[in-house]
Amino acid sequence: MFKKAKRQQSKLRLALIGPSGSGKTYSSLLIAKGLGGSIALIDTERGSGNLYSDIADYDICELAPPFSPENYIQAIQEAEKAGYETIIIDSLSHAWSGQGGVLEFVDQVTKAEKNNFEAWRQASPKHNALVDALVQSRAHIIGTMRSKVAWDVQKDERTGKTKPVKIGLAPVQREGLEYEFTAVLEISVDGHVASASKDRTSLFDGQYFVPGVETGQTLASWLRGAEQATPSEPAKNQGQSVLQFNSGGTVGEEVAQGSQEAHSSQDQNGESRDQLLADLYNALRELGLSGQLDAFHSYIAGKFGCGVRDLSAAQIQEIMANLRKCREDSNLLERFKSYLANFQQVAA
Repeated sequence: MFKKAKRQQSKLRLALIGPSGSGKTYSSLLIAKGLGGSIALIDTERGSGNLYSDIADYDICELAPPFSPENYIQAIQEAEKAGYETIIIDSLSHAWSGQGGVLEFVDQVTKAEKNNFEAWRQASPKHNALVDALVQSRAHIIGTMRSKVAWDVQKDERTGKTKPVKIGLAPVQREGLEYEFTAVLEISVDGHVASASKDRTSLFDGQYFVPGVETGQTLASWLRGAEQATPSEPAKNQGQSVLQFNSGGTVGEEVAQGSQEAHSSQDQNGESRDQLLADLYNALRELGLSGQLDAFHSYIAGKFGCGVRDLSAAQIQEIMANLRKCREDSNLLERFKSYLANFQQVAA
């Protein structure tokens, strides 16, 4: 009756949560590509899934309203019958709050029955059936969920103007659904940086990274039973860079030297640049700067005039070289932390 548990018999259940514009669809396709095998995309976003056909080979099913749990289940079952190895559901939020979703069903039954308890008594089995379809699927499941959005006002140090910034909160789905997944990655709008709010794999503990093909490859290796490893190790940089400080202890301009040919080749390889971004956020974490990410983003905008995601490979390598100097010089690191604190106060 019992048999030895083997990880290679498991299928991935991955949730990507973030506000609109955080890159959930893009990231899910890159991860699915890294997992290997055929990919089916169940699209509830009015065909937006077709926009990324250049980054991966996948088939798409456009799910139209009503976004009932039954329609989701049918699409999942059809994908399984067709033999797809990874099923992306973009997004699961419509099954909850979209037209014909669970919340709309509850409203309709409540009005008809004059009884909200009865409405939920009928709705809960529908939602539970969808959860069962996700958990029991023979394919890898990657589900995206929109997050409720709050807005903060931050000052752009470069222009001196204030701007509204999206901040993702709880996912738009029934509370507790995220616990059904192997891992849950929350993705930010600025930089499309992911961090794990739940991770049974222990691959992403304390990591800040940009999801990419290598993320899927790492997960595939874990599912096959390979030894656990973090998604990325700090990249080796052939260039040299130092942080210069003015007499008042403030940070001046960085001075970088290195191979421009190497920078150009990195720019031409999108996956390599994504890896550099992942290495950058891991370096910030290792230096104890995870709590100053907002300030770091403001610093990048002021220095380079763009978001972190838009940095070139050469710019990322320049920053990485500076951070290595900080790792080697504790006094320099403390000065940089103080410098970032100025940006933190502006953003607060």
